[in-house]
Amino acid sequence: MKVFLTGATGVAGRATVPALLAAGHQVRAVSRRPEAAAVLEAAGAEPVTVDLFDADAVRDAVVGSEAVVHLATNVPEMSKAARPRGWEQHNRLRVDATRNLVAAARATGATRFVKESITFVYADGGDTWLDESAPLLADLGLLAPTIEGEDLALGFASDGDTAVVLRFGLFYGGAGNRGTDENLRLARFRRSQIAGDTGNYMSSIHCDDVATAVVAALDVPTGIYNVTDDEPMTRGAYLTAFATAFGVKVPKPTPGRLVKLLGGPSAGGLIASQRVSNRRFRDASGWAPAYPDARVGWSAVAAARGDR
Repeated sequence: MKVFLTGATGVAGRATVPALLAAGHQVRAVSRRPEAAAVLEAAGAEPVTVDLFDADAVRDAVVGSEAVVHLATNVPEMSKAARPRGWEQHNRLRVDATRNLVAAARATGATRFVKESITFVYADGGDTWLDESAPLLADLGLLAPTIEGEDLALGFASDGDTAVVLRFGLFYGGAGNRGTDENLRLARFRRSQIAGDTGNYMSSIHCDDVATAVVAALDVPTGIYNVTDDEPMTRGAYLTAFATAFGVKVPKPTPGRLVKLLGGPSAGGLIASQRVSNRRFRDASGWAPAYPDARVGWSAVAAARGDR
């Protein structure tokens, strides 16, 4: 299949490009920097430079593609994440870029649209397993554009055309993921990016498993699918797994009250207990994560980095 891919040089895209190529797909990948374009070309992808907010340019870039996969995000650094302005570009990619890509895919004859999303939108479920029908946060706040982008993507679906939304858990691992270094830096002070009660569940996904899930999404029916580890862990267990893998003291989560103070309504998704099930996607695609939980995943990350 001829695949047009955004976010190709991000933490998820860097793993997804080789996974798509290994599966036999042709990849046209968006890149904004010459050095990144050179890496993509060396890997076997065709780099393309395009402004995702320019509807005409996007349509021209998508011509000839059979599937459009939209992974582009712009998650701000931790120091900027508490300010709404820090999320402006990210949310434009969620909404405006999605709108342009859907229109381009429809106008140029693509038959499949795959959109990245997140599981943070679910309301607190305690220790209950959450599937795709689980209630969302009552007040989405800064997460509202995430659902708006999902709806735009799903609007692509029609007779013969397929739209897939992948709600991913928290990314970890993967080549070039600044989150690993940031968490190791914070761990020196017994701090962490993870927030909320240590007994609350959180759902995560290794970036290598993100890549294989994107490949699998090229063969599933229209719908929303959760893509997470097989066994979500409590925040306390997750932080213990991280500490054990890297041989550091167990960090303490950021207090939920502080996250609420800085993040407003959308903070609920960062501290809620979300024990998210990947069963629907597994059943539809046959996909399974190589790293079934964060204990296995973080251990592999540390070994690959030479930190253990």
